[in-house]
Amino acid sequence: MPSITPQQKIYFLSDFHLGAPDHEQSLVREKKVVAFLDSIKDSAAMIFIVGDIFDFWYEYKQVVPKGYVRLLGKLAELTDRGIQIHCFVGNHDMWMRGYFEKELNIPVYHHPKVFEWNGKRFYIGHGDGLGPGDHGYKFLKKIFRNPLCQWLFGILHPSWGIGLANYFSRKSREKTGMSDQHFLGEENEWLIVYCKEMLEKEHFDFLIFGHRHYPIDFKLNDNSRYINLGDWIRNFTYASFDGTDMQLHQWQS
Repeated sequence: MPSITPQQKIYFLSDFHLGAPDHEQSLVREKKVVAFLDSIKDSAAMIFIVGDIFDFWYEYKQVVPKGYVRLLGKLAELTDRGIQIHCFVGNHDMWMRGYFEKELNIPVYHHPKVFEWNGKRFYIGHGDGLGPGDHGYKFLKKIFRNPLCQWLFGILHPSWGIGLANYFSRKSREKTGMSDQHFLGEENEWLIVYCKEMLEKEHFDFLIFGHRHYPIDFKLNDNSRYINLGDWIRNFTYASFDGTDMQLHQWQS
């Protein structure tokens, strides 16, 4: 991996959930994300979007969900400028199948991935289905990622398919409730438990996830930190790496 110069930063953000709960509120968030991306275009060496860009996304053979043109246009502008953007799928937009790669020149990752810059090792992923517990979702995730199940969903008319997906998205948010508004404690934060298990196998300086919707910078040991990026629904938080250290920030538009 190339080194990061003192004038550059790598930026990380996640969980926009564009489309929810309605068009009007989603549009306000979309404009905030676009404004943020525009503000970092001169300093960004790379940008990582770590899942759940959309509250629902399914790429049919010739169709993608309508809307989000401001964000998609800004991403295209940035990659055309030569800025590398990397995208991870989340549990709400896991059905990405080539549109971002072909139209926006953005690689899309479906599993956590290891990166290294300036001698620092990063483990990056959305975070869904990792760690102990949540067995019901882990079972559903296997179904959702099954190629046959995806094909069966794809033969539904988009009006039916998107309507069904939006229903399950609402149910998912209702199940989460208020748990994304406070720290649950070291033993109850499943991603902290997962990070500790990962560090028993190999060293990482920073383990970075989204999904949790609550910004967290947690010291796992003397040399490793777990960072959760929060969201762009309530917190409007992101992280940056300056070549030496990681920091969490809140976007003030």
